[in-house]
Amino acid sequence: MVAAGTLTRADLAESLHREVGLSRADASRLVEQILYHMCESLSRGENVKISGFGSFILRDKGERVGRNPKTGVEVPIAPRRVLTFRASQMMRDRIVAGG
Repeated sequence: MVAAGTLTRADLAESLHREVGLSRADASRLVEQILYHMCESLSRGENVKISGFGSFILRDKGERVGRNPKTGVEVPIAPRRVLTFRASQMMRDRIVAGG
């Protein structure tokens, strides 16, 4: 398990090495391949759903008018695609329970 902080690719690979028994190189390659496939799917406009964990969802936001908070001047905000994450109910329950 990782101490409080940020979970990194190296942490995931180390976990695979310890718990599954893959070599460190194979574990690192596996983590990279999974992340690569997730990124490729998202770049093609596909959502990514990992059962029991959550979903990475792409949303298109339309053009809108924003305001510069310092000057109050209205400025147009260009349309864009944003990536959101929605945790599964199982993940939310684990987070609320503390582990």
